[in-house]
Amino acid sequence: MREKLIHIWGITWKYLKRIVLIFFISSISVTILYRFIDPPVTLLMIIRVFEQWGDGKSAKMTKEWKDIKDINPSLATAVVASEDQLFLEHWGFDFKSIEKAYENNQKKKRRTVRGASTISQQVAKNVFLWPGRSWIRKGFEVYFTLLIEVLWDKQRILEVYVNVIEMGDGIYGAEAASQKYFKRSAKKLSKSQAALIAAILPNPIKYSAVKPSAYVREREQWILRNMEYIGEIKFGEQKTVIK
Repeated sequence: MREKLIHIWGITWKYLKRIVLIFFISSISVTILYRFIDPPVTLLMIIRVFEQWGDGKSAKMTKEWKDIKDINPSLATAVVASEDQLFLEHWGFDFKSIEKAYENNQKKKRRTVRGASTISQQVAKNVFLWPGRSWIRKGFEVYFTLLIEVLWDKQRILEVYVNVIEMGDGIYGAEAASQKYFKRSAKKLSKSQAALIAAILPNPIKYSAVKPSAYVREREQWILRNMEYIGEIKFGEQKTVIK
């Protein structure tokens, strides 16, 4: 019996090592590939389509990829000012924000959960993973965040973010949101319009950039102030400017 158990464990360990090796090779390969090739679709987009069907709605997925140079720098600045002001400085994680979020959530006893995800973490979650709050998914999020921080530059991380992030019901990315809400390309967004789009990101299904509530207007003004503080973020031929 003991020999049989040892044999079974040996076979299990052998295949487990193969699975882990395949995972590491494939995950690193896909991450390198997405450094140069734009992700065509995310799991969240697919899940949202099924949710729309489940609610009896027509499935819609509006998105149009735009390189960072074809998006107004105001939007890049707005999402950094709103979501992750230390984006250009950290290596994927804002530990001070994580600590504050933990303290807040302990006090609130889960009634109001405060997040502390950086833009890099959100890209890892949106591009490679599924929605959820389990520790397993969080572990994979940490892994993929480290991968993109090592294998991509900050410009690519932000470019992917503003193209895949959910910005409304069936609306993904800066160009789709700009056309939907303001009838113009992402390159022609004003600072205020960029701030409004960034203001709805915590819950783009609930909040509207076209008919902003008092809360969204308050966030818009807060984001505009932060945009002035951090300066305009530009990539490409122009260097990133932080005041």
